[in-house]
Amino acid sequence: MAELTTIARPYAKAAFVFAKEQGDLGKWEKMLGLAAAVAGDATMRAYLDQPELDDAAKVSAFAEVCGDELDESGCNFVAQLAQNKRLPLLPIILQLFHELLAQEQRFTDVELISAFDLDDAATEKLVTALKKRLGTDVNVTTSVDQSLIGGVLVRAGDTVIDGSLRGRLNRLAEQLNS
Repeated sequence: MAELTTIARPYAKAAFVFAKEQGDLGKWEKMLGLAAAVAGDATMRAYLDQPELDDAAKVSAFAEVCGDELDESGCNFVAQLAQNKRLPLLPIILQLFHELLAQEQRFTDVELISAFDLDDAATEKLVTALKKRLGTDVNVTTSVDQSLIGGVLVRAGDTVIDGSLRGRLNRLAEQLNS
């Protein structure tokens, strides 16, 4: 995976720099999201993997599937990827682009996983505490995992804060067994 990330990084950086110069960071993130979804689709991958297809046919098929959502510069980006046999890297390029965007706009994507649905007041309290701790704005997504028993598991990039009852019980069991 690290090797693919290394290969994808210059493409993500180039797309980011171009989008920033054009003032279209949001538009580019949407285009890359769509292109990554198309590239990740099993049917499309099977079509694009046909050895008899040349790069122009691949780009044409890509543009046809994406429709008007992919502008001329987006099509040129896809063409460059196709020419260099890098279309499968689009999901990684999207991820790296999003990370660059988060650094630029100083926000962090945070996932809150709880045993039960969180009400708005609890979510807002957690968001406020996370903003203070992380020093950036946060984009929150929530999900439910009943196996947590209670509490909340917070994932913010490489940072994981386990405030779940299951996590506390696991730590207690480790202490008792050591």
